[in-house]
Amino acid sequence: MKKLFYILWRSWFYIMMALPLIITFPILLIATARSEWYPFFFRFARFWATWVIYTTGFIPFRKDGFFHEKGQSFMIVANHTSMLDIMLMLYTIKNPFVFVGKKELVKIPVFGFFYKRTCILVDRNSPRSRKEVYDQCQERIRQGLSICIFPEGGVPDDESIVLDEFKDGAFRMAIEHKLPILPLVFPDNKKRFSYTFFSGSLGKIRSYVLPIIPTKELQLEHKGTLKNEVRLKILKKLEATLSQ
Repeated sequence: MKKLFYILWRSWFYIMMALPLIITFPILLIATARSEWYPFFFRFARFWATWVIYTTGFIPFRKDGFFHEKGQSFMIVANHTSMLDIMLMLYTIKNPFVFVGKKELVKIPVFGFFYKRTCILVDRNSPRSRKEVYDQCQERIRQGLSICIFPEGGVPDDESIVLDEFKDGAFRMAIEHKLPILPLVFPDNKKRFSYTFFSGSLGKIRSYVLPIIPTKELQLEHKGTLKNEVRLKILKKLEATLSQ
């Protein structure tokens, strides 16, 4: 019975992901045709994320917060343990941002189609891809958007790892573009909906918005120190909240 519940529940999750995208496909096709129309698509993406969260049995709680002027761009980073991270990030951050993510996600039916059209895709095996990512981020920042990267570079196969080591990319980019870093912490998503199929539970999913870390005065040689500082702040918050 327990395995049957997980099969039905996880199937329902993917149906709830796909249904709004299928119903509004023509509108989204137009909204993603030009980059300057992205803010409209982003508003839909936030609705979609909220829809998926609530219809699949989760209750989101945003803890702490931040305020900034319209047009202020950030490098948004968070721990990464679940597909729910994408939804909770969209639910938490109201101002438009663009995900930088691995190109493998384009294989997900329906979701992958719009992911490819709206996100900045990374091919980690291609040095040319890194240059293209830099250029695309620069263009998005000029449009007043923020950039969102999960700096672990993927979800660890070993679920006992609380927080994997960070890659340099987000911090190099933040320094080069002079973007302040906005760290977020998602302590519940792995417990609620990990990549292990027969696991998970309904309930609350919290997002913590940590204080902004400026990068204006930093140079590229500081990227390692910045990376370690951000990781330590996220790790401390994770360890403090996982038992709550």
